[in-house]
Amino acid sequence: MKIMVTGYSGSGKSTICRKLQDRYQLPALHLDAVQFLPGWKVRAKAGQQRIVQTFLNEHPDGWVIDGNYKALSYERRCEEADAIIQMLFGRLDCLSRCLRRYRINKGTNRPDMTKGCDEKIDWKFIRWILWDGRTWQRRDLYRRTQSQFPEKVVVIRNQRQLDRYLRRFDPFPS
Repeated sequence: MKIMVTGYSGSGKSTICRKLQDRYQLPALHLDAVQFLPGWKVRAKAGQQRIVQTFLNEHPDGWVIDGNYKALSYERRCEEADAIIQMLFGRLDCLSRCLRRYRINKGTNRPDMTKGCDEKIDWKFIRWILWDGRTWQRRDLYRRTQSQFPEKVVVIRNQRQLDRYLRRFDPFPS
């Protein structure tokens, strides 16, 4: 089983990825950990692409991957995925979730993040959550993915839908 989790920052992509990884005993790849080196330095694009390609090639039978990163084999992930989960929570919900995550993890690493990237929140990230990460191009990418892979895409817009989905642990809800 191959599951791709995309969506807005703070929507819970990494959390659902870990839950699905545990439920189905799948190898997981968190694309934020691919993007960042210790100290929040950005890894070179070629290195990021190599890591993702290697992961996909080494796990042909199943995986769960969370993150957007269109330049990191997005089309291949969509094609190979059995399910594409889009976490499309509202802006304020995502901000609230990020603030809660910060309070819980302040000064430490989340399990889905690169070592040396302690949890932080700043105005640049808040702006990303509320505006910059919600461009029309991003929304269009989600819509195109829904249109191209309607049988695979599950759209989750709020906590109630997420809770219902996780109770069923069914990557292919009817």
